[in-house]
Amino acid sequence: MIAMASMLFVACEPQEDDALDIGKAPDESQVDFTITQDSQDEFKYIFENTSSVTGVASWDIAGTRKVGNKVTQRFPLPGDHEITLNLATQGGSTPVTKVLTTEETDYEFLSSEEMTFLSGGADALEGKTWVLDSLAAGHLGVGPAGSEGLAWWAAAPLAKQGTGVLYDDRMTFKLIGFEFIYENHGESYVKDFRSDDPAYSNPEQRDTDYKVDFDPQPAAWNLEEIDGTWYLTLVPTSGPIFPIFDVGAVGNKYKVLALQENKLELVAEGGDGNAWHYQFIPEGYVKPQVEYEVEVTETGNTNEYSVGITNVTIPEGLSVNKVIVDFGNGTVLETTDYTEVLTETYMRAAPYTVTISVVASNETLTSTTTINVEQNHPDYEPFLLDAMIVYNDFSEIMTFPVEGQDCSVTAVSNPDRIYPNKSSMVAKYSKTDQQWANAYMQLPPGYRFDLRQRSTFKVMVYGKAGQQILLKLENTDLGGDAWQTGTHDFIYEIKEDNKWEVAEFDFTGIGAGWDWTGKQFTDDVTTDENFNHDYYNVIRIMCNPGVGEGTHEFYLDELSGPHVEGIKSAQL
Repeated sequence: MIAMASMLFVACEPQEDDALDIGKAPDESQVDFTITQDSQDEFKYIFENTSSVTGVASWDIAGTRKVGNKVTQRFPLPGDHEITLNLATQGGSTPVTKVLTTEETDYEFLSSEEMTFLSGGADALEGKTWVLDSLAAGHLGVGPAGSEGLAWWAAAPLAKQGTGVLYDDRMTFKLIGFEFIYENHGESYVKDFRSDDPAYSNPEQRDTDYKVDFDPQPAAWNLEEIDGTWYLTLVPTSGPIFPIFDVGAVGNKYKVLALQENKLELVAEGGDGNAWHYQFIPEGYVKPQVEYEVEVTETGNTNEYSVGITNVTIPEGLSVNKVIVDFGNGTVLETTDYTEVLTETYMRAAPYTVTISVVASNETLTSTTTINVEQNHPDYEPFLLDAMIVYNDFSEIMTFPVEGQDCSVTAVSNPDRIYPNKSSMVAKYSKTDQQWANAYMQLPPGYRFDLRQRSTFKVMVYGKAGQQILLKLENTDLGGDAWQTGTHDFIYEIKEDNKWEVAEFDFTGIGAGWDWTGKQFTDDVTTDENFNHDYYNVIRIMCNPGVGEGTHEFYLDELSGPHVEGIKSAQL
């Protein structure tokens, strides 16, 4: 029994010596790794963590970052390659570095189709330059992690033109030295959560993200195949590096979805955990494109129109897979036969914007046209209630969406679920440094408010006493001059702090328009035939209108008003 106890003690003793003090980082003597040449590929090396303590192994392999106890990397060119294993434990982390020297050149890989497509090959001394495929739908996109990054948003052609950056940026891949050069003319477009990187200066919000001043430095690149999938890694030498749009790609690593002579498609896991999509074409390349004309014809039947495409030219190697017609009244039809025409009968008189999408094998082309229906269909029966209805309560009823212009309008939990408002969800309006920011609700094409039987609008408000809430009506037919059609300022002043109140706006006796503009003008929108029906299609709600400094917020709910002919909703 004594001998056995002695053996147990001796067996445990080395483990006691090697055990890691949980409050300290591992000692360098405890951190180690092996480098083994792959038996199937002489240019591929296996790096395996053989440390005597347990921790999370992360690697910097000649600038490429990887995580795991066993990782691999190819080295197609000779050189001295610095390999660092960083072992992180609860007590801290410790790096250990070794140098791997390789002497052979993988000429077969360097002359491969993939390397040539990306860099132009060994004969392209200046490399190959790529730009965003700005005319293609989905040249940028975002989706859930693990996807191709197009499910939530796929950029329409030239969607980011208003940012003033992106579309004139270029990136060059050189095979010689594996050099990556990003040219941005001193300015880059970055995700909002990347705008505070110390390498960037003078951030300015453009669209949903930021333009920053930035001087990118030359970097390196690596293209490797892992389990049948190609990955592109950008290796910075100084400061951030990215393919034209910075989404904080994890490890600067991009999965290659397509790599062809004239197409590069990537997806990366962004710093926000989402999948971000890119599509590029070579600089100066003009893509072959399907050409067509849209033809709209009155069929001869009352209010019936046919829409199709004619004079179709399809370049060699392309095809037209589908034609989709959105008639602008809620009807969307499609056909796989591009010679087929699609028809629709309109019931209400109105101008309708018709969108035709031609889905070709290489891209989706979109065109719009307008059909102006001048009379209601004989079978159409006007249905107007002398009643008030709920347009949107942000919980269960959303007959029409409420959105923000120069402000945010978001559905949030009710801050005070007691009478008179026990709704679970309400809308929060917030503007910053914007005089005329507004929450707006726009009716669908063909629909207008009718003020002849009822002219009162109501909305529940919750904010600070003294805040001014303006509600006005406008007609969007004038585009940027819609303000000239607006009702005169009608303001409700919040009476108490942080209590739900019903703000009521009865437009009886309220004028609209401005006589000095030469447009329509009235002293009373409810009695003037030019204004009281078939005219107004937008409600705009503002907080402290005209005040352009600071942040102004309040909550709103139960937006209600006159019944909209042809629309059903909850009745008050």
